[in-house]
Amino acid sequence: MAENQGVKRSIRHLQYVRTWQLLILLVLFGFLAATFLRLNSVGMIQRREAVLAADAHGDVDQIKSRLFDLQRFVTSHMNTNMGTIYLEHLYNQDSQQIINDAGGGSNPNGNIYKKAQDVCAPRYTSYSQAYLQCTVDYLEQYGSSGELKSTVKLPKPDAYSHSFASPLWSADFAGWSVLICVLIIIMIFVRLIGLLILKLILELSNR
Repeated sequence: MAENQGVKRSIRHLQYVRTWQLLILLVLFGFLAATFLRLNSVGMIQRREAVLAADAHGDVDQIKSRLFDLQRFVTSHMNTNMGTIYLEHLYNQDSQQIINDAGGGSNPNGNIYKKAQDVCAPRYTSYSQAYLQCTVDYLEQYGSSGELKSTVKLPKPDAYSHSFASPLWSADFAGWSVLICVLIIIMIFVRLIGLLILKLILELSNR
């Protein structure tokens, strides 16, 4: 009898908080979590666009600053997976400078850099890596005694690609909201399983 009273008391304690009340809390915090996760994603997109804008302007210091801001945000906020960002304009700018330096020296074939532009420009409608490679190939072909061939080397494209990893969980509004949702779900399951077990014990003890 005493054991039955203890089981009934435990059941009453579990019934103080109803399942529907926990479900309402879950919906509310689920909405908050979705909102904060979306804000994290928007913040990442804004910072990524700022990096691309700085790259388009060709300001190296600004690019570094924006990249640092993007890295700091992505690595400290969940749901900010950014993929890979490629600094195309900076790559083209650095490559062009290398080509200019290589084509500016003395060469028995005259201004081979001007000749390379005349040959490659009509082939490509945009200023791209293919255009740069065409220019390099032409410069190497007309380099004197093979000297130019060893000096004209475009930068590695991988050095201009950046990707930062987002954490699975972060201690921000989104992270805490998600954590609360998980705890509420656990409470719902624990409550249902606990009531089921206690009622089963009570039924067996009454037989």
